[in-house]
Amino acid sequence: MGRRVIITGVPGVGKTTVVNGALKILEEEGKRYNILNFGTTMFEVAQKEGTVRDRDEMRKLDKESQKRLQKLAAQKLAKAKGNIIIDTHASIKTPAGYLAGLPEWVLKELMPDTIVLVETNEDQILLRRLTDETRTRDLEGSYGIAEHQQFNRAIAAGYSMMTGCSIRYITNADHLLEKAVEDMAAVLR
Repeated sequence: MGRRVIITGVPGVGKTTVVNGALKILEEEGKRYNILNFGTTMFEVAQKEGTVRDRDEMRKLDKESQKRLQKLAAQKLAKAKGNIIIDTHASIKTPAGYLAGLPEWVLKELMPDTIVLVETNEDQILLRRLTDETRTRDLEGSYGIAEHQQFNRAIAAGYSMMTGCSIRYITNADHLLEKAVEDMAAVLR
């Protein structure tokens, strides 16, 4: 079995950009990873069983259906061979509060070696969100983004205690993308 690395970060932090850059470096070195998206896998499971027709319906499912789909998606991802990166959220901000993106039933299936939190200054994230015309994101201020990043750190510590995995923080600051990419590549080596 290969390595299992979970990559998380608040929306707009540049997680995908950092991961893709690191994977290019590793590919040149002959090391390969498959990127699997947890939310996409959940949707595929739900769609296959006829629970939903489109991804927007996923958010409207009752809690028990969500839990069942999370578990089935985690079981599917756990069967993946080789080195894998699981792209997901450490937590999800909802009107009722924060939800664990990796509840116990998911972590027990995935058993990651490392969880990486991609972070940066909340003002930079806010500016990225406001200037990214390719995505539709919930509006929130710098304080809300900072709070979400702090909660992600706290919940990642809990995930580490449950699985014994290591936690790594990577800063994706403006004008320092190359450093973030190299730091990510070092984690994946």
